[in-house]
Amino acid sequence: MNTADLGLPVDVPSTALFTDHYELTMLQAALKAGTAERRSVFEVFTRRLPEGRRYGVVAGTGRVLDAVENFRFDPGVLGFLRERSVVNAETLDWLAGYRFSGDVWGYQEGEVYFPGSPIMRVEGTFAECVLLETVILSILNHDSAIAAAASRMSSAAGERPLIEMGARRTHELAAVAASRAAYVGGFASTSDLAAGFRYGIPTVGTSAHAFTLLHDRERDAFQAQVDSLGRDTTLLVDTYDVTEAVRTAVEVAGPELGAVRIDSGDLLLVAHRVRQQLDELGARGTRIIVTSDLDEYAIASLAAAPVDAYGVGTQLVTGSGHPTASMVYKLVARAESADPTAPLVPVAKKSTGGKTSVGGRKWAARRVDEHGVAEAEVIGTGPVPAELEEHQLLVPLVREGRVLAREPLDVVRDRHAAARARLPLSATQLSRGEPVLPTEYV
Repeated sequence: MNTADLGLPVDVPSTALFTDHYELTMLQAALKAGTAERRSVFEVFTRRLPEGRRYGVVAGTGRVLDAVENFRFDPGVLGFLRERSVVNAETLDWLAGYRFSGDVWGYQEGEVYFPGSPIMRVEGTFAECVLLETVILSILNHDSAIAAAASRMSSAAGERPLIEMGARRTHELAAVAASRAAYVGGFASTSDLAAGFRYGIPTVGTSAHAFTLLHDRERDAFQAQVDSLGRDTTLLVDTYDVTEAVRTAVEVAGPELGAVRIDSGDLLLVAHRVRQQLDELGARGTRIIVTSDLDEYAIASLAAAPVDAYGVGTQLVTGSGHPTASMVYKLVARAESADPTAPLVPVAKKSTGGKTSVGGRKWAARRVDEHGVAEAEVIGTGPVPAELEEHQLLVPLVREGRVLAREPLDVVRDRHAAARARLPLSATQLSRGEPVLPTEYV
């Protein structure tokens, strides 16, 4: 579905101003110096994973492709830049005709990554590539952070489904992106209708405490909900007394009651008590859904509890303590002149303080053992060793400005599950540790 035609607030006519001021001033200076047309290679990578994380998750690639395609300096945008004197007239003339015409390679969305992994490689002239830095990092840093948290949560949940319900805990547009990233990371559904509309993610929801408080009696609220939504609905049972609410819920809906939701208290203890009570009342098929500020650790602590599904909000949309993936976008190679045939020269930042980078246009492959389990992330700038040819990770995403790799979100979600399954078992441990794979440079 192309929502751009509907004028929805989740779309913008141009992504050109999703950038930093200095991207345009660099462009202006490079145009004046005659270096703007030098062939260049930029790479997206992270120097380290968030503390304690064993792997990262590539998410947001599909949104990056949309952003690159919509990176256009229309008259309104150019008028703003002219009015604020951001760049000179010559640069405005150049921007008026901007269309990214280069190539983008990258890890497939849903794949895992490690420190140094060249997650995305952008190739073209310096001028056309440098402008994309901020919008690419904005998307990848946010979405990959959410997907990594979602992956840890879905691993902790096992076969039990997870519901994303964090829209009220973040910016309204970030909530839509977070729902998408959570789905990539293994969540089954979302409460956010905009995410369901835009990306086809299944949406769920029934009622909040306000609905119970609206009615004179809890029984009246339950009856109204069952009359409207059917016996298979989910009734919220912790507005007043949980034990009394569960009894009333079964009396109103019968043993066919779909589920009860618990949103407060000692979830481990309450879940066991509610399960026992439901079984005694004959509602053995009624599921138990728990919410209330869950994170991956709380989910793991409920592994032995009779819980059927989890709803997660705040901790998910904030990356469970790590709201960014700390990715950077660095120039790693450039030509010595604007001649299209000029060879590329590796370049790298060498300053002190840990912000160094490795120069050269890179390839990446994942070495596996005889059982197909990953054992190292291998990165190089020269020829790819024959034994790694079939294990390369970068695929073409854009060629000569044309997007090649749009995919259904379910394909991306399945890819992540498969990629995580090929990692060593320790990857899913929640205890603090180093990245589960070493990064080797050859």
